[in-house]
Amino acid sequence: MDSNWALTYSTTLEYQAIMIKDMLEENGITAVIVNRKDSAYVFMGEVEVYVSNDNVIVAKHLIKKLFESEQPN
Repeated sequence: MDSNWALTYSTTLEYQAIMIKDMLEENGITAVIVNRKDSAYVFMGEVEVYVSNDNVIVAKHLIKKLFESEQPN
């Protein structure tokens, strides 16, 4: 990955990475998913979400807010 991109989120669940990417893009942050799962053993590996270095702090804040809002009261 280019040095202008930073890993912002990593998960074993592909749908979760897609959800994060969509949420970031809805907030004006371009995000890229890199699937590092093994093609033979899909339960092994991670799916990573990258954003530009300029947007890392905002992106991590938005991700944190998303997961906090999903917590049961």
